[in-house]
Amino acid sequence: MNTSKGSNLNRVFLARLAGTAVFDPNGDQLGKVRDAVATLRSNNQPPRILGFIVEVPPRKRIFIPITRVTSIDNGHVIITGLLNMRRFEPRTNEISVLSEMLDRSVTLIETNEKVTVEDVGMELSKTGDWFIEKVHVMRRGIGLRRRGASSTLTWGEISGFTINETNQGVSNLLGTLSNLRAADLASVLHDLTIKRRVEVARALDDERLADVLEEMNEASRVELLAELEGERAADVLEEMDPDDAADLLREVGQEKAQALLALMEPEDAEGVQRLMHYEDYSAGGMMTTEPIVLTADSTVAEALSRVRLSEVAPGLASQVFVCRQPLETPTGRLMGVVYIQRLLREPPATLLGSILDSDIAPLSAETTLSEVSSYLASYNLLAVPIVDANERLLGAVTVDDVLDHLLPENWRQDETKRKESESR
Repeated sequence: MNTSKGSNLNRVFLARLAGTAVFDPNGDQLGKVRDAVATLRSNNQPPRILGFIVEVPPRKRIFIPITRVTSIDNGHVIITGLLNMRRFEPRTNEISVLSEMLDRSVTLIETNEKVTVEDVGMELSKTGDWFIEKVHVMRRGIGLRRRGASSTLTWGEISGFTINETNQGVSNLLGTLSNLRAADLASVLHDLTIKRRVEVARALDDERLADVLEEMNEASRVELLAELEGERAADVLEEMDPDDAADLLREVGQEKAQALLALMEPEDAEGVQRLMHYEDYSAGGMMTTEPIVLTADSTVAEALSRVRLSEVAPGLASQVFVCRQPLETPTGRLMGVVYIQRLLREPPATLLGSILDSDIAPLSAETTLSEVSSYLASYNLLAVPIVDANERLLGAVTVDDVLDHLLPENWRQDETKRKESESR
């Protein structure tokens, strides 16, 4: 391999390499480095780097052999040759370096001191192979949560990487994932072992974990929720969109669902439980119970302030539903809708009642998926109101809700897999 010809770097710390863009020889970006694959060797010899795990659109993680890498430099990795687009699957005796090594508790051979791994460095040998030769560690400080001194040691000065650790930390691993969107982080978690997946999930805050669960496939999120303590699981469900929380609770079984609902705040539990009574592929089963709702005497300025809130999904931010009191779903009678384009054209003091579209035809909670999708397509809408028999607003179905139900169940995983694959 001639990596050194295209680069002045003969030592690369892998946590710093995470997220680096990968280019082909023509300068076209192919994806980003997410991890490295290595194999442990006997007699505590430095592990050999086999290649990189690279994320390519759409959120697929593939393996690129290190022999295909022609240059590693600050800000980019250049590769050559054809790509094998089969989804990466680890083989026996292979490890994902960042996922499995970072935050491990290991032992200094000379002093028997316990230290924590913060990064690992691979070095280019005279034979053109890359090995993990350096380990950057943090010594444990005196006192609770005190950080000790950091230092870079050789692989031979450390032991303990082959010992199964029951409660491995995740702070350094999360550092390599901090800039990922929820959907991308969900894809990364899917490729981790269940042990590491749970450790990462427990370290995420409730809102971030809720966003990630909404992007995971059914089996993975049920498995992950089962590993969380009851109170924590309930807190995360409260942060999820009500329709997604209802979908997840349908999947965990009635007994488990009722136990979690009992731990949730009554107001949150009530909205989720209401959605659970609807068929999954009906408008009621797809809708969210938290659209933007205002009265006719609310102003354009008030409506725009609600639309601007970062926690409001784009589909819901496209329109404001004007209803009679009360404004919590189920509301008073739905009077009409004001679209964001109209809000942007009107003076701030304009009352919503004077500019609302009252010709909108709401749908019932029993409307089928096919009918909802046809309705949205026919009228070029991003969301549609769902009402009861008395025209009280129950919620809204957005385009992304419909897409989630129209796509195959495993759409978050690989769309296709090649029958023929290259050997690594």
